[in-house]
Amino acid sequence: MSAIPSDTVSLYGAAAVTTHKRRPDRTELASGLEISRLVTGLWQVADMERNGTLLDPVKGAADMAVYAQQGFDTFDMADHYGSAEVITGTLLASEARPGVRAFTKWCPPPGPMTAAVVREGVQRSLDRMQTSCIDLLQFHWWTYEHPAYIDAMLELAKLRQEGLIAHIGLANFDTAHLRLLLNEGIPIASNQVCMSLLDRRGTEEMSALCLERDVKLLAYGVLGGGFLSDRWVGVDAPAEVGDWSKMKYQRFINAIGGWDALQAVLTAARKIALKHGVSVSNVATRWVLEQPAVAAVIVGARLGESEHRADNLKLFEFALDAQDHDALNLAFSSTTRLPGDCGDEYRKPPFLTASGDLSHHLDSLAPLWERKPVAGRANRWTIDSGSHWEPLAGYSRAVRVGERILVSGTTATHGAGQLVGRGDAAVQATYILDKIAASIKALGGQMQDVVRTRIYLQNAADCEMVSRVHGKYFGDVRPANTLVEVAALVGDGYLVEMEAEAIVDA
Repeated sequence: MSAIPSDTVSLYGAAAVTTHKRRPDRTELASGLEISRLVTGLWQVADMERNGTLLDPVKGAADMAVYAQQGFDTFDMADHYGSAEVITGTLLASEARPGVRAFTKWCPPPGPMTAAVVREGVQRSLDRMQTSCIDLLQFHWWTYEHPAYIDAMLELAKLRQEGLIAHIGLANFDTAHLRLLLNEGIPIASNQVCMSLLDRRGTEEMSALCLERDVKLLAYGVLGGGFLSDRWVGVDAPAEVGDWSKMKYQRFINAIGGWDALQAVLTAARKIALKHGVSVSNVATRWVLEQPAVAAVIVGARLGESEHRADNLKLFEFALDAQDHDALNLAFSSTTRLPGDCGDEYRKPPFLTASGDLSHHLDSLAPLWERKPVAGRANRWTIDSGSHWEPLAGYSRAVRVGERILVSGTTATHGAGQLVGRGDAAVQATYILDKIAASIKALGGQMQDVVRTRIYLQNAADCEMVSRVHGKYFGDVRPANTLVEVAALVGDGYLVEMEAEAIVDA
């Protein structure tokens, strides 16, 4: 891989670079990892390479070096952001490397997460980035129904101990599953989530958990694909948009109430911007940056095409006052809250992504367990989860008879016998309902088909927290439900057991 030559900056337009005395504020994301509070996101590399032509890694690295020279020295990318890791590797292998912080994401397809699989995924990024240690490796998982994300995180923790990763983060995890992983003792430094004046989900339960457990939030989407800017104040909605980022956030706008709802937010932000002598984008970004759990905001860059460093520096020259927050809160009241929790847009309707509905992608993922026909019985299938109790006691994890699916009593047992959520009934309930969802899917159903659930609690005091978890999964389905306290559940540390019945529409 070619290093950046010493005269690269002059070759690629350093004469046009303005040196700013002001530099972005800094913060410690995790022990020993100081970063810029404005992180430069490289997701646009994938969009710029859509036609199949890769960016020149030397020129791209030189463009990144200019950002770093002005204090924008922290970069965020992923294994699927085109050649972003390769471009970054060219920079890290050059003399311009000192002070540069590089985050990446690993987004594997759901499947067994053995030590070899995890190591191979991390090593691929290490090789592309030409580094011996990744500053922050962020993990994304497509479906919680496949529990191997727990195995992956445990293996990543081992690689961190080896020194291949400095810190572990998550990307687009919801509050319940962040809590689950923290309960398993995995050292999680951060969770990267969408947050903006359009999307305030991350300021709720997610922020509360992060503040409680010292996990930092890295916020992306803060400019709503560019829609949260002066350019769109008081103008008609565009007939069509061209880049992936705008396609994605146009769906967000539709979900919060449409163009009129956006204009209400933009109008409020514009008045605040005029008051402080800054841009609407500054106001939008500042609002996110002032959220207590947010360590940094991520603003995308189109390397070599456009840059907004001078305007972004104004972000650190003002603060929103109580009157500003009141005005924004009033504008928020004219919008509809986005459904669900952080990251749900990738996993359930409405799919608020650049490509829209991802159900085809999720449906293409292989079921966690294989269904088997029952010999001599028409229209009957079973699945086994691998528990040693199933053959011993002569039962199945779930059975389908015609259009009816029955799921056996299910606990938070992972793999060969590991209890997930020891001491936390809500975590156990989360894992159990994911396992029930996987069972139903393997037999051709979905959680929306569930008509009855039964919950058995070791301690009635856990009733509300477990019920809240149940409500997250079934709030729109509303199956019949029975919840009882029992004298004891089989197994040390088990606090919850559940079973379910579903009827699949013919």
